[in-house]
Amino acid sequence: MAPNFTAKNVGGKLVSLKESLGKVTIIDFWASWCAPCRKENPNMVSLYKEFHDKGLNIIGVSLDKDATAWKEAIAKDNLTWIEISNLKEWEDPIAATYNIEGIPATFLLDANGKIVAKNLLGNELKAKVADLLSK
Repeated sequence: MAPNFTAKNVGGKLVSLKESLGKVTIIDFWASWCAPCRKENPNMVSLYKEFHDKGLNIIGVSLDKDATAWKEAIAKDNLTWIEISNLKEWEDPIAATYNIEGIPATFLLDANGKIVAKNLLGNELKAKVADLLSK
């Protein structure tokens, strides 16, 4: 099972994993300063647009420490799903709980919050999401 967590979203509201679960949920660890993360963001945007109405949720967990850079990256990359950050970079408690040693890192959860896949990106992630939502 995915460990629950709570952190503030862009607007300063506390958001928890448990209250944000969909039929399928992606926890996406990233940061504004991470070039590979930013390169993957268009794939995540496309995935979200295609599958959100079918039950996909994404929770972005940013390892930023600069709130302005984080918010600018969200706007520039059109990330319209839940985005949270403790603004503690590698000292982030959520990243520590999930043993994050590099980003981008993804965790794919089923409707109950069980981790069913890790670190899938691009077409691999899309195929797994489509498969889970078809069940």
